[in-house]
Amino acid sequence: MTLVRILSLLGGLILLAAIIWAAMTAGQSFNEAIAWLISGPWGVVSLVDLYLGFFFIGVLIWLLEPSKPIALLFILPLPFLGNVWAAVWMAWRLAHVIRARGTQPA
Repeated sequence: MTLVRILSLLGGLILLAAIIWAAMTAGQSFNEAIAWLISGPWGVVSLVDLYLGFFFIGVLIWLLEPSKPIALLFILPLPFLGNVWAAVWMAWRLAHVIRARGTQPA
């Protein structure tokens, strides 16, 4: 369990570093990058996939988080902070989720 929590945080940090790198080196505004991304069908599919994933993790957070105000604090920023934020929640709450299931991870 600790390994999965560490990997979640590490993955979130790597993604955060990639976001910062892209923002500093892209040479275009965020709006220009989005316009380029949605100019092709695979870019649109990628965005649909991304936001559908935010919806799915939001549903899981809502169902698994015992405190609904805290659940909302993690769900509402997902479309803006993305999977970096999802990784924070997963690393923070994974032990609780596993205890609630009454099993240990494989």
